[in-house]
Amino acid sequence: MRAKAHINLTSLRHNFDKVLKYSPSTQVLAVIKANGYGHGLTRVANALSTADGFAVTNVEEAITLREAGIEQRILVLEGFVSTKELDIMRHHHVDAVIHHETQIELLEHAKSGSMVTVWLKADTGMHRLGLSLTRLANAWHRLRACANVTLPIFLMSHLAAADEWQNTDTEKQIRNFLSLSSGFKNTVSVANSAAILAWPETRVGWVRPGIMLYGISPFPNETAGEFGLLPVMTLSTRLIAINQIPKGEAVGYGRTWVCPEDMPVGVAAIGYGDGYPRHAPSGCPVLVNGKRVPLIGRVSMDMITVDLRSQPDARVGDQVVLWGKGLPVEEVAKLSGTIGYELVCGVTPRVEFITRDS
Repeated sequence: MRAKAHINLTSLRHNFDKVLKYSPSTQVLAVIKANGYGHGLTRVANALSTADGFAVTNVEEAITLREAGIEQRILVLEGFVSTKELDIMRHHHVDAVIHHETQIELLEHAKSGSMVTVWLKADTGMHRLGLSLTRLANAWHRLRACANVTLPIFLMSHLAAADEWQNTDTEKQIRNFLSLSSGFKNTVSVANSAAILAWPETRVGWVRPGIMLYGISPFPNETAGEFGLLPVMTLSTRLIAINQIPKGEAVGYGRTWVCPEDMPVGVAAIGYGDGYPRHAPSGCPVLVNGKRVPLIGRVSMDMITVDLRSQPDARVGDQVVLWGKGLPVEEVAKLSGTIGYELVCGVTPRVEFITRDS
């Protein structure tokens, strides 16, 4: 019995349309890094054929898209770190983020040939990748003078806490970026999913929706449904056993959960070997035939156990939903001490992916 991840492409496109409604006057760079946030890199790209472009992490992801026939703009968010990577990007007509002077040196010393479109990244406060504001002007002038760079040059930044509605640091980052980008017209980008939803002033140039495309909220205290977004992935499996366990007996590794009465315990064929979080606590909900029941005991590599006292009619073979339609992944993630991003990205290859497109 294999767990299954049902990927609903209709929901994916619905969420993309929500982006357009929030940002009607911008172009959309759909972020599909990390294998489309676990939903399938080429599957997502092909489904979002109306996107103006795609953002990925590295050169390898970009090549995969080009070899799959994706013709839209592709931006590599980590840029390049070697002449070899630069040459590959030039050959495949892939855009590069410039976040460090060493990249500019590689461009200046590269052989002439195909030119590359660059997105100069300003560090407005994230302090991860990007050039400081004091070094930005010099970098921009060097790029403009470089024969291997296509004009115009794009300007971008990344917000560190856009998921916090009243964060003053985010307000400062936005002010700094908008001041820097005043002369760039539509060749700018700063809005991620949280900014698209919560910070209207960032909806300029190119927006970069990521997690919201997959029907997951970027905010810690709101679910995607509150924004009209639909879950794209539904992770499910089946009950493979139902056992009657006596009162006082413990269930699972470590004997951490003890039956308070004689009761039916269901065993579902999924575990951390499939990407279900090992730290999901007893009480974390799953759906059995569409109705909530609590997880009990520790998550194993291949199995979980659930309390079926509220579902006396459950039978071996019945469906169990771990997250997705009817059960927000954000809820499971919060109870497990993580975020929805990690759960969907962590679904392992032994799970069977099934694409649905109505």
